[in-house]
Amino acid sequence: MVSTEFRPYQISMKHQGTKHDNQILTQMRMWLVYHPPGLKDLELQLRNIKSDSTFDLVCKVLHVCEGPSGEWIFYVWDGTDTPATELQTLLDTEAVTPTPLHPEEAPLPREVLCTLPCVGTVLRVFSNRFSKEILHLQKDIYWARFCNITCKQEFGMWKGSLLPSSRIRLLSSEDGSVIERLKTFNGRFATQVHREPMASLHTASDITDVEFKRAGYTTLMESLTHGQVTHKFKTLVRVVAAYPCQGKELHSLLTGDYCLRLTLEDPTARIHAYVHKDNAVSFFGGFLTLAALTRKMNRLLGVPEPEDDAEEGMAGGRNPPWIWCCLKSYRLDKYDPWGSRRYRIFGTEIRD
Repeated sequence: MVSTEFRPYQISMKHQGTKHDNQILTQMRMWLVYHPPGLKDLELQLRNIKSDSTFDLVCKVLHVCEGPSGEWIFYVWDGTDTPATELQTLLDTEAVTPTPLHPEEAPLPREVLCTLPCVGTVLRVFSNRFSKEILHLQKDIYWARFCNITCKQEFGMWKGSLLPSSRIRLLSSEDGSVIERLKTFNGRFATQVHREPMASLHTASDITDVEFKRAGYTTLMESLTHGQVTHKFKTLVRVVAAYPCQGKELHSLLTGDYCLRLTLEDPTARIHAYVHKDNAVSFFGGFLTLAALTRKMNRLLGVPEPEDDAEEGMAGGRNPPWIWCCLKSYRLDKYDPWGSRRYRIFGTEIRD
């Protein structure tokens, strides 16, 4: 409860209060409401965010829209990648329907998607209240400082939220914090290896072999915004889900008319990609036993090795490795090429 009294509890004999003094006191009281002491950790970049911490974020607001539940969604970017998340060991892959940027909502229209950067994470920040800054952000793209916001992991992805104490301050393109972030991003974009996921640097695994060894690196967003429906490229991703993922069902892929659906992610997007029946044998490296198939799939998904007599399927954390793979996009319907666009994995083999 903010006090509105202007009666001093202690006063000098020579003090003469004015209306201007009362206005300043009101402004100071309101500032404390929106900037409570002891809550903010520090100013962070997206690459340093932590769950359930409160911080400031200097970022470029790329898009603002109203969500299906009436909340406002800000799509923000600062040129860095959010940290890779730890996932559940047991994942109901049928309940997760990943799409570019966010899993539980309809994807952004293509005309909006194509305006987003192809390197660096675009984070969604949610707000339950309208603010006057939204009117400016809907008309143009601005840099802004989000004060006292928080983040958490949801569906294995980062989600930002505005708190009752949060504020949005629009920044000039000449602001020192903006210039610093642009300088950092330009240095990253100029070097091929630094364009790769920050979390993968020095940790990319060698559990896959790919045909396009000399091909350059392409982010998922670069392919999603590619000018043509069909596109072949090499990328560096994590396999965050698979369907089917159990040994018996996997074994039927090698002999039946089935395909394997993998959910792939990098810092820019999350998509489905399919291993068709004619690529299944080469993808797994031959006609393998049930145990060998399960072992390879667990390596892709980052499922830890069972210890002692631990129950099979016990819930826990997993951290999928970063793997190289070759992808190509295609269409299912020539009359709706973009709406029916799909991805398949080819030229990729899981090593023993």
